[in-house]
Amino acid sequence: MSRPRIVIVGAGFAGFHAARKLSRLAGGRAEIVLVSPTDYFLYVPLLPEVATGILEPRRITVSLADTLPGVRLVLGEVDAFDLDGHAVSYRDPDDRPGRLGYDRLIIAAGSVNKLLPIPGVAEYAHGFRGIPEAVFLRDHLTQQIELADATDDPAERDALCTFVVVGAGYTGTEVAAHGVLYTDLLRKQRPRLRDQRIRWMLLDVADRVLPELDQRLSRTADMVLTERDVEVRMGTSVEEAAPDCVRLTDGTEVSTRTLVWCVGVRPDPVVQALGLKTEKGRLVVDKYLNVPGHPDVFACGDAAAVPDLARPGEITPMTAQHAERQGKQAAHNVAATFGHGQREPYFHKDLGFVVDLGGTQAAANPLHLPLSGFPAKVVTRGYHLMSMPGNRIRTATEWVFDAVLGRQSTHLGVIPADDVPLETASPERVRRH
Repeated sequence: MSRPRIVIVGAGFAGFHAARKLSRLAGGRAEIVLVSPTDYFLYVPLLPEVATGILEPRRITVSLADTLPGVRLVLGEVDAFDLDGHAVSYRDPDDRPGRLGYDRLIIAAGSVNKLLPIPGVAEYAHGFRGIPEAVFLRDHLTQQIELADATDDPAERDALCTFVVVGAGYTGTEVAAHGVLYTDLLRKQRPRLRDQRIRWMLLDVADRVLPELDQRLSRTADMVLTERDVEVRMGTSVEEAAPDCVRLTDGTEVSTRTLVWCVGVRPDPVVQALGLKTEKGRLVVDKYLNVPGHPDVFACGDAAAVPDLARPGEITPMTAQHAERQGKQAAHNVAATFGHGQREPYFHKDLGFVVDLGGTQAAANPLHLPLSGFPAKVVTRGYHLMSMPGNRIRTATEWVFDAVLGRQSTHLGVIPADDVPLETASPERVRRH
């Protein structure tokens, strides 16, 4: 008899950890297929350190072939589901079609940039979700300072040295905190810019930075940003964007060539295309991560509206912490459908959060114990090293090099702006049979 096939869509935190656990549980008794557009797992929390030259991109990418030896990788983007026919269709990197049948399916498609209908944003803003965007931002920041050094026009120089980040959540706060340190470093290397103001702005419609986290973490982050002269404007966002300026909702017009969009994420449109029940754009599942009416289909991570048993009546937030644990739970429950153990409901209380603010600064509340400054920095980097499924020694080594030798600040220009559009997925790209 042929082995049953388990197909996992997506290799983010949920999909990667589902594949990893299933490969151990299956012991070769099932074929595990992971469909992903990349051959690596991306450790997203360290993207700001790639964008500011602390880490090289490969340090936060973990090879799927190396870490998932019992899993078959299929490179491609899923573009159709046939739930009745138990199959998924995809297109490979050369845009050739493919089709995979399955006995069990785990949908862990993750999320994409969250867009708002603001004129000019899709054309002139850049998101921050992957390696191309992080590398582009590093080159862009470097180039802006180089161009500012080359011009004698004060207005042009001010615009080139102004950086606007929209979204004061986890990602936007870290980008602004790391970014201002990086551009200050670049300025110090250029005598002509010694007296030039480097202006960073962090905008959000919320009433405080890190609105989704504990208020003590928010206060720590706000204090660090303020000390670094980052303009934190709460209750404010972008009304319109243009190539050389942005108009804010308070009527202010800011001349800038840099608009970084970190307003949050939305579930991959693949979920809506299924035609099944969703909540806030996420595929509805039961407490066992099973899609109602489809006993062979499971979903987890950002793509799934998982009941939060720790907060009755709510669904789990879209965090890496939940995605990783849901991936493991989905693997356990899929294995249970083959008679390996008993299925269990997903239950997890958050263990606290860490926010790296660059330099020696961080904010953390491990086990809800609030920390700031250097102790929080130690906890934050320790947490990331423990959470990364690979490259730990290389990452730690680069942190040491950055502290001792400083960082390189060359502009490579390997990622053109056109290759990192803000819109990374559209509802039309996925269809359901």
